[in-house]
Amino acid sequence: MTNHESLEAKVDRVFAEWDKPDSPGAALSVIRDGEIIYKRGYGMANLEYDIPIVPTTIFDIASVSKQFAGFAIAMLLHEGKLSLDDDIRMHLPDVPDFGEKITIRHLVHHTSGLRDWVQALVIAGGQMDDVISFKHILKMVRRQKELNFEPGTAFLYSNTGYNLLAEIVEKITGDSFREWTDANIFKPLAMTNTHFHDDHEMIVKNRAYSYLPVKDDGFKNAVNNLTALGSSSLYSTVEDLSKWILNFDNARIGGQAVIEQMHQRGVLNNGEQISYAFGLDIGEYRALQTVGHGGSWRGFRSHLIRFPAQKFGIVILCNLDNFNPLNLARKIADIYLSDALAPEAPEPDKQPPERIKADPLSPEQLSEFEGDYYTEELDTTYTIGVRGNRLVAQHRRHDDISLTCADDHFVGDAWFFPKVHFTRDDAGQVTGFRLTGNRVKNLRFKKKTL
Repeated sequence: MTNHESLEAKVDRVFAEWDKPDSPGAALSVIRDGEIIYKRGYGMANLEYDIPIVPTTIFDIASVSKQFAGFAIAMLLHEGKLSLDDDIRMHLPDVPDFGEKITIRHLVHHTSGLRDWVQALVIAGGQMDDVISFKHILKMVRRQKELNFEPGTAFLYSNTGYNLLAEIVEKITGDSFREWTDANIFKPLAMTNTHFHDDHEMIVKNRAYSYLPVKDDGFKNAVNNLTALGSSSLYSTVEDLSKWILNFDNARIGGQAVIEQMHQRGVLNNGEQISYAFGLDIGEYRALQTVGHGGSWRGFRSHLIRFPAQKFGIVILCNLDNFNPLNLARKIADIYLSDALAPEAPEPDKQPPERIKADPLSPEQLSEFEGDYYTEELDTTYTIGVRGNRLVAQHRRHDDISLTCADDHFVGDAWFFPKVHFTRDDAGQVTGFRLTGNRVKNLRFKKKTL
């Protein structure tokens, strides 16, 4: 057995537990020195019809899509059609005026303060298997009342910002985002199985379906009706994404200036440099520089990572919710780059964060918080009531959310409803609350009066 074959056998062992006819799985490509040196599919693209995953299987690559929006912006910048310091309202006048200038640069680096639509949609009662269209997302932006923070003062990942970048490309070029990326990226690179998915009912041949794990080693379908252009919804294969990786070295499209622009990391107002560039995260693994991005949506999991100095790249596309493609990519790097990688550092001991527990409030004390609370921004209402010695928030499309008192706020047991700070008037009467946590900060709810 040659060394090359033994490397392939090691790679196959990484995916062995999914490489069977009754499991979802993954597609892999490994790129080195300008060519694909290994590609394979593991497991099934469709469990109902017993269709295996192969290197030409098409996946929704989720947030790995962002680097293509970043590339579009970098190209238009170098063509003189926009400036990174443009106020986005120059191009998108229907975005609200928040009293703070949001620039294209802020959108690119996730420093705009715009709320992420994913969490906001769920707060409003949306379900992840609803039809979620690009137009719907843009409509949510128009209703936003406040920013999470002053633009440029913090990094907070926002899919919304990348949807607005796609809309800016459309406004500047006159083409739809799908048309522009087809003509300027995918066709020139011969990425023939790649497109931005702008119609959730469109038939896509060779598409993988995605799955959620259930008890006793079973699976169920993860329904996917999303068309979030720019931030997600790019359909592609490991073969096509390998061609994209090669463009970072040979700059067949864009030229060297655009490639360099894509690696420019963001800088906060205080001068702090962040790791995020143009849809790319600049990092390090075992002392080697990495450039990559992951994606996660409705059972699809993806990761594309490059080791620029080694001219080495890995693409992993999966169709099962509990996959961790970044960890798998690192295992592949361990196999191929063993001579170049530094020894693994020990994992630091992580102490669980201390939960601040407050003295429980009596039902009588809790009763002052009861009522209906409405947010104009999301046009939705939560009813808060007392159940035993705790508060419960109820919404017509969600399971009840238990609220536990913690110091000066309440903690919700739903990921999208993390912290509730009640507000009062000068007389001490409860007038509303602010919902804060994850990618939505200080969302204002007003208590309805009788």
